[in-house]
Amino acid sequence: MISQAIELSIIVPAHNEEKYLRETLQSIFTAAQAAQVGYEVIVVDDDSTDETSAIATQAGAQVEQVQLRNIGAVRNAGAKIAKGKWLIFIDADTLLPAETLLATIEELRGGAVGGGAQVDLNDLSSLPWIKRMMYYTVVIGWQKLGRWAAGCYMFCQASAFAKFGGFDESYFAAEEYFFSKALKRLGKFKLLKTPVVTSSRKLHAYSTAQLARLIIRPLFVRTGFFKSKTGLEILYEDKR
Repeated sequence: MISQAIELSIIVPAHNEEKYLRETLQSIFTAAQAAQVGYEVIVVDDDSTDETSAIATQAGAQVEQVQLRNIGAVRNAGAKIAKGKWLIFIDADTLLPAETLLATIEELRGGAVGGGAQVDLNDLSSLPWIKRMMYYTVVIGWQKLGRWAAGCYMFCQASAFAKFGGFDESYFAAEEYFFSKALKRLGKFKLLKTPVVTSSRKLHAYSTAQLARLIIRPLFVRTGFFKSKTGLEILYEDKR
């Protein structure tokens, strides 16, 4: 880590992520060093029973231990101890290319209150066509047309995050929607064309029917649906 004042805090929520975390952190440190900005990396270990914390420590990240099992609350825990004026929330199975981080910093320096990035899957071609269509439905139909940040990569000014109160901990999912909505009320919201690369593990681990229920059901229920883990088990189960 370069020795200068911390401007950027990169927060990684993690629960039993030993399979993916090492590569994710390597990409984060490489990108941050290339950006030549003062930074810190905070891994918020949410009740892991594997080597998540050890891997994070070995990589040079700060580790915050919590027992929350609520993704918004876990991200908030990282934000509470962050020192940077800019916050990035990135999932433990998501790779951060240097050009994407540079584009993020450019937007934040330019006055954007926050945003997200395009999401590429690391092995999209290996999926059955119907699961690829599900991916495109979410990314194109919801993210691009709806203009909200994907949950695997979100960024914002720390001052804006504090102003809207952070992630609403009464929700167990759709936190990226509420995050994006809150930021749009405060100023310029930017979706980057440069991507992050995330794992397709959920698409491999669950059946087409299970995934379809997760995608379609929220369209026919109120947002209160997301205030219970019922129906959201895919997001919190440990299938890897």
